Amino acid sequence: MKNIFSFFLLAFGLFWFPYGHAELFEIENLNEQLIGNKDEIIAKYEDTFVQIARNHNLGFEELLLANPNIDPWLPGEGSSIVLPKQFILPQVDRLGIVINLPEYRLYYYYKQDGIDFVASWPISIGKVNWGTPLLSTFIAGKKKKPSWYPPDSVRAEHAAEGDILPAVVLPGPDNPLGEFALRLGLPSYLIHGTNRPAGIGMRVTHGCIRLFPEDIEWLFNKAALQTPVRIINQPIKFGWSAEGLYIEAHPMLEDKQSISPMTLAMQSLIKATDGNQGLSINWDLVEDLVASPSGLPFQIGERIKTL
Repeated sequence: MKNIFSFFLLAFGLFWFPYGHAELFEIENLNEQLIGNKDEIIAKYEDTFVQIARNHNLGFEELLLANPNIDPWLPGEGSSIVLPKQFILPQVDRLGIVINLPEYRLYYYYKQDGIDFVASWPISIGKVNWGTPLLSTFIAGKKKKPSWYPPDSVRAEHAAEGDILPAVVLPGPDNPLGEFALRLGLPSYLIHGTNRPAGIGMRVTHGCIRLFPEDIEWLFNKAALQTPVRIINQPIKFGWSAEGLYIEAHPMLEDKQSISPMTLAMQSLIKATDGNQGLSINWDLVEDLVASPSGLPFQIGERIKTL
């Protein structure tokens, strides 16, 4: 058996398991929604956020959001960089694949030997004019070394920029799908790898979901056909830990924003607390975090103990 200390890291009732680049969390207490631990590193002279993100399986935007005062291209030797590796699980059924667009993150829930696990990875999503749709679907197909058949609309976009795409791009280093692709029940949409990992964690796709090569390989081998897939829009999440109630706020996507951030926060809070009146909440902190989202979980309340 491997070193037990590399397997068991107490994290609010959940344990962390390393698996290559994948981060797997055993969910021991189904009533708790906080997983992982925030961490920090000291930047080296040659570091950039792109390199740090890849090394720590994070997306560029979430790293930028957690370190607003750091130059992402020249952090500076000796700078302290926050690694946003603690997450509130989305407020949705824990089943199959859940993709939270404003978080730029995918969650995969599964059972192994009767134990509940969740894995989580950074993703790239659709550009503003090519937004990834909100939907409930499933994995309809799996393809190793896929060919890419760019739609006419994508070929026209590239042609307008002087880049003529062929009708089919065969597997290889020039294929933007990478080595693995999961086809969704909605035609033309995929969860796939990439030949440009520097773009993970950004709005750079034509609607598909893109993962680091090592992450899509793990998911491809693990997730079965017909696995449910839900794509959701939850920029503000609330969740419980043993210590109390936490909030995790992300910027709202401009093409999916229909109400004010604070109104959305109130709706999410009501859902998370289920009308619980025995709760003390720091409303000033809630307003500050909603107004200036960092993508990091913060405790904003605790249960009021009764005699």
